[in-house]
This record gives sequence, C-alpha cells and structure tokens, in this order.
Amino acid sequence: MNENFGSDFITITDDEGNEYVLEHLHTLEHKGCYYMAFLPTDIDEDNDDYGLIILKVIEENGEEILGSIDNPDELEEVYELFAAVLFDEEEE
Repeated sequence: MNENFGSDFITITDDEGNEYVLEHLHTLEHKGCYYMAFLPTDIDEDNDDYGLIILKVIEENGEEILGSIDNPDELEEVYELFAAVLFDEEEE
C-alpha cells in the first residue's frame, strides 16, 4: 500500500455490542460533509474483495460521531470519489 497511508486504527462498536478494529485510509469532504474510508484489520490480503467501509462524520449533541450512510445514491457517489483516490494511488 502507498506510504501516504498511515497506521491510524480505530475501534468501533455496533448496535449489538460487537467491536471491530478498522484501519483509516482516507478522509474526504463532499457537499459540505466529511466521509472516512476504512478497511477491517481482519481481512485476508489474498482476497481482492476486502470490503471498503465508508462512514459519514455526523454531529450529534455537539459531538462528532461516525455513522452509516443510509441513502444508496449518496453512498454510491462517495464510493466513486474514494475509489478514484484510493485505487488510482494503489496502481501508481
């Protein structure tokens, strides 16, 4: 992977109390909102279908939290932006 990617890891907890460790790949702004792309740390590196996780930065009670993107059109648009940045850099 590109050296520009740091080793930023976060742990998130889902609604059922399951914890997941994710590696932060990139953050971007689109239409006034911030989005973050992650990879799960437990992926099989030989598998190309590793499941990019995209979360939206949401302000709740004056605090920034990460949330899922419920609108499929918004998710597709943001995925395309991340794909252009992340996958183009990988090929270089």
